Amino acid sequence: MSLARFFLPSQVLACEQESPFILRLSAEDEHHARVLRLAAGEHVAVVDAAQDYFECEIVSFYAAGMCVRIAAHNSASVDRPQVCLLQGISKGDKVDVVIRHATELGVTQFVPLACERSVVKLDGDKAHKRVGRWRAIAKSAAMQSGQPRIPEVTLPYRCDEVAEILSDATCILICWEEAHGVGVSEAIAQALQLSGQTAAHARVALVIGPEGGLTQHEVDYFLHMGPPAYAVTLGSSILRTETAGIVAPALALSTLGVLQ
Repeated sequence: MSLARFFLPSQVLACEQESPFILRLSAEDEHHARVLRLAAGEHVAVVDAAQDYFECEIVSFYAAGMCVRIAAHNSASVDRPQVCLLQGISKGDKVDVVIRHATELGVTQFVPLACERSVVKLDGDKAHKRVGRWRAIAKSAAMQSGQPRIPEVTLPYRCDEVAEILSDATCILICWEEAHGVGVSEAIAQALQLSGQTAAHARVALVIGPEGGLTQHEVDYFLHMGPPAYAVTLGSSILRTETAGIVAPALALSTLGVLQ
C-alpha cells in the first residue's frame, strides 16, 4: 500500500536539528491528514522544499501539526524524465481535466498556451486566479497519485514567448491532426539518438492546441524554435483537446519508461 504523501512549501528537513520534529503542513494538508485518520506509528511520504524525499514515522499529533521522525531519506527517487505539456487554453474545465489526469501520469510542468484559436483570453487578475486553481488541482492530483513532486504550472504564454522555457528540451513534439507518419515514440527515440541522452535524463515538451487545433503558423514556429522538433500524430482518430492532452503524455511517459 502506498504511503500518504505531503509536500512542504518551505520546510527543509535536512535543516531540522531535533528528532522528532513538527512538520509544517499547510492548512489544506493538515485537513488531509485528519481525513486520512493517520495514527502514531504510521509512516508518511514527505517531499520537502529542497525536493528531497523522506519517509517519516508519525510520533504524535499536536495542535501545531504532526510530530515525526525521519525513517528513511531517498533523494534519488525524484530523478526521472521530465515532460512539459504546453496545453492550448480552452473553454470550460478542459484544462482542469488535463492537469488533473496528466499529473497523475507524471507530467512535471504545465504551460497554459494562449493560441491563435483560443477562445478564452486570460490576462491580469483573471489569469492569476485561474492559474491558482490549476496549481491547486496539480497539488491534489500529485498527492493522490503519489508523485515525487508537484508539477509546476506557469502563467499563460503565447507561442512566441516560450522559447526560453523550451531551450533545454531534448525535443519538442507538436501534436497536430495534419501530421502523418511519425508518432510520439518514434520521435522521442530519434531525439534521444541525436542528443546521446538516456531516457532517464530526457526533457520532452509536448504541444497541444485548443479547440480547432494549432494553426500552420504556430506549427512552423515550434518546428523552427531550436531543439529538435517533430510534428507528430496521435493516431487516425481526431481527438478533443482534453483527450489529446492526456493521450500524448501517456505515450511519452510510457516511451521514457515512467509508466512501465
